[in-house]
Amino acid sequence: MSSFHGKSVLVLGGSRGIGAAIVRRFAADGAKVVFTYFSSPDDAQALAAETGSRALRADSGECDALIALIVSLGPLDVLVVNSGILGAGDPLKMPPDDIDRLFRINTHAAYHAAVAAARTMPDGGRIIFIGSANADSMPMSGLAAYSASKAALKGMVKGLARDFGARDITVNVVQPGPTDTDMNPADGPLKDVMHDFMAIKRHATGAEIAGLVAYLAGPEAGIITGAAYNIDGGFAA
Repeated sequence: MSSFHGKSVLVLGGSRGIGAAIVRRFAADGAKVVFTYFSSPDDAQALAAETGSRALRADSGECDALIALIVSLGPLDVLVVNSGILGAGDPLKMPPDDIDRLFRINTHAAYHAAVAAARTMPDGGRIIFIGSANADSMPMSGLAAYSASKAALKGMVKGLARDFGARDITVNVVQPGPTDTDMNPADGPLKDVMHDFMAIKRHATGAEIAGLVAYLAGPEAGIITGAAYNIDGGFAA
């Protein structure tokens, strides 16, 4: 019997890439998994059928709807907030509304989801954000808002770790570097640029990210909270 047998897990942003790998890992380890998607219904339904999980359409940029969804699911043992958008470009030309939506999804949603889940989460629950190694290192132009939105998660987990610590609820952020996904394929046009910054010169796999998430959600990590974990091949070293 795995350590997640019968546990209730919600993955926000789980239909593709890192999120899908996390869904697969928890489902394989016996958890009851619900995940959200927004723009990839076919991928979501295929993943749900593959893993026996449940897919729900949700926009993480809509705060009230997101909170209502979490409340409707009842107590969660594990919350993983993976939903996020990139938003790259010249800051002098990017529309302010696009930047505001980036922060609503990448930063505000993480806070509101964590608080909503913690209201009914049993003692010993786990809250894990998926951030980015760009919170610690930004060697390229055009990503100021994105890196700021992910850096905010580092401070957020420190505060929430204090807020929820009396109930043994841990709150941490996992910060991947270049990872092989549809949006950032291992053989993509920017791979050489990204690998130049890395000590281990390859993209991570989704399964490697999911493995760290599973560890932080498991019983051996009960004393780890308020921490940021880079999993980036030395990208931010």
